[in-house]
Amino acid sequence: MGNIRFGPADLPRADSFPATFAALAAEGYRACEFGFAGGFWLDYETAPELGAAAAAADVALSVHAPLAAFMGHADRGKKFKMALGMLDHTAGLAKACGAQLIVFHPGFLLGREPEHAIADVVDQLGDLRERLEAKDRLVPFGVEVMGRVRDLGTVEDVVAIAGAVDFVRPVLDFAHMHATSDGEFLEADRFADALAAASAVLEAGEPFHIHFSDIQYANRNETKHLPYAEGTLRAEPLRDALARFDRPATVISESPDAASTRLIGDVLLGRT
Repeated sequence: MGNIRFGPADLPRADSFPATFAALAAEGYRACEFGFAGGFWLDYETAPELGAAAAAADVALSVHAPLAAFMGHADRGKKFKMALGMLDHTAGLAKACGAQLIVFHPGFLLGREPEHAIADVVDQLGDLRERLEAKDRLVPFGVEVMGRVRDLGTVEDVVAIAGAVDFVRPVLDFAHMHATSDGEFLEADRFADALAAASAVLEAGEPFHIHFSDIQYANRNETKHLPYAEGTLRAEPLRDALARFDRPATVISESPDAASTRLIGDVLLGRT
């Protein structure tokens, strides 16, 4: 088994960045993913301070881009240009704070066949590359598996995108995958199959990036994240599947409460 870094999908509230990361370290967390869904609350002046505090506490950072910041638009109009700008700004902040990955969504089918939508995502990621390279802020991006069964963002979709774009990696969201499979992620083999697909497009030494929580779903679509053990998704099969791979992993809990995140971490890190 490779090294596992585990932590929450939000920064705890504290009076300073050092206090924030001291609180994470006190819980035994060595990873944290924060996001800009509600707007860009971080700026270029304070991002290095956040990064320094994270490094001092040995907490690996990842960043979730704004939800509207996706590639694969049906045209290169206003929404595409807005998304490109948001991803550009996210990349600048990620580089300034030393984040290891930017997580973004693959977008939508918008009436297209999956192959067509994927091709548009890959093509528009080429535009993103040009923009970021010109500013020396081309950092790793991670395209996330989504939780709606009839839209873009299956495991196969994100693996295809990551396999075609060298600065993009797959992000496995097992809660989403549990929902879209109608609750089939119950055994280690099912988890291992998804990990193997992701591993096939990762370079040696690149970590798996994983989102995990219990999940409520209906008609094979996610409805909400649940406190751990209120649904049917469990951490033990993920732990056992990860043990089959000689690859590090970063696992981010998207649980709605701190107690659930602690329980998941205890299982994954062998504290129970």
